[in-house]
Amino acid sequence: MPPRLPDLDALELLVAVAETGSLGQAAARQEISQPSASARMRTLERRLGVQLLVRSTSGSRLTSAGLVVTDWARAVLDQAHALVEGAAVLSARRRGRLRVTASLTIAEHLVPGWLVALRDVDPSVHVELNVANSTHVIQRLRAGEADLGFIEGRGAPRDLHSRAVARDRLVVVVAPGHPWARKRRPLRPVELAATPLLLREAGSGTRETLEAALAGHGGVAEPALELGATAPLRAAAVSGTAPAVLSALAVADEIAAGRLVEVPSELSLDRVLRAVWPRGRELPAPAHHLLRVARS
Repeated sequence: MPPRLPDLDALELLVAVAETGSLGQAAARQEISQPSASARMRTLERRLGVQLLVRSTSGSRLTSAGLVVTDWARAVLDQAHALVEGAAVLSARRRGRLRVTASLTIAEHLVPGWLVALRDVDPSVHVELNVANSTHVIQRLRAGEADLGFIEGRGAPRDLHSRAVARDRLVVVVAPGHPWARKRRPLRPVELAATPLLLREAGSGTRETLEAALAGHGGVAEPALELGATAPLRAAAVSGTAPAVLSALAVADEIAAGRLVEVPSELSLDRVLRAVWPRGRELPAPAHHLLRVARS
């Protein structure tokens, strides 16, 4: 018999553990008891044949394998949500469809608020949101698979229209117990370039910004861990695996709660977040509405 596929609820619980840093908090988010959450995680580990959590009297944390599996789980859940969303579109046959593709940081931290405001402006519009890194956002626009995109990084290709919608900055963060948390002077670029970091994958706007900033200082060292999602990297930083360079938007809550410490740096890691769409292609009315909302 082939191995049984993991339960989607268990994958959602795993992702919740990565995002909250606690099995108890993840259980509360899923509205289940902690014993039920523990049992669900043990079942998932048996089905996958991989230890996902290290359990102790002080709590639970993801193993290195657990961080990788969480990254994969996010992709599976994204596809599952896309399936449900697509079925809803087919069932309702709604008009006013707007296909949006956005980089991960923008999709997680800015797009939800924009969509709420867009509904006030145009209640009839139905938004299909695809989340990808900035390189894939550009590819989807060129392929005609999206009407409007949002990217991070240094700029937009010449074959795309571009409008600035927000500003962001990358920050170096470490766990409170890391030696950098007690540095008295700003981190030098050569120190950052020589250190294995927790990094987003090549093609992401976050990675592109860092590589450009360190290009004159030896480039980026071989990553300690490289993943296509922010949450598992954030969790790895909280656990003390290595320093991470992530969007200030993505780590604001962890810094405020003291789970991460921002390390001052001599390096400028500011960036512009942009709306992009193909030249020669007219934006549909809902896209104009969303663009105005984002720029406001």
